[in-house]
Amino acid sequence: MKNKHFTHPRNQTKSYTNANGYRVYKDTGILVHRHMAEMKLGRPLRRGEVVHHINRNKQDNRPSNLFVFASQQAHWKAHKQDARDFGTDYSFKGKKN
Repeated sequence: MKNKHFTHPRNQTKSYTNANGYRVYKDTGILVHRHMAEMKLGRPLRRGEVVHHINRNKQDNRPSNLFVFASQQAHWKAHKQDARDFGTDYSFKGKKN
């Protein structure tokens, strides 16, 4: 089965910011950061994989700013470690204390 996120051509200028602060393609409803992560990996995301914005800026979808965790549990663990090391604001909002 083909993954529509990976194979669908789209015009990157036709997007909007959803209520959670993520860019979404208007034509498909696909999250831009997930599409960009697939392009970076050269394959569709696997079930359960989570795309993480390294600098916590949900609008920054450059491939160099995206990291793919194998699971939500691994993603959450990274945020919890960041909260311990740098504070909750940085871990979840990208704001340093």
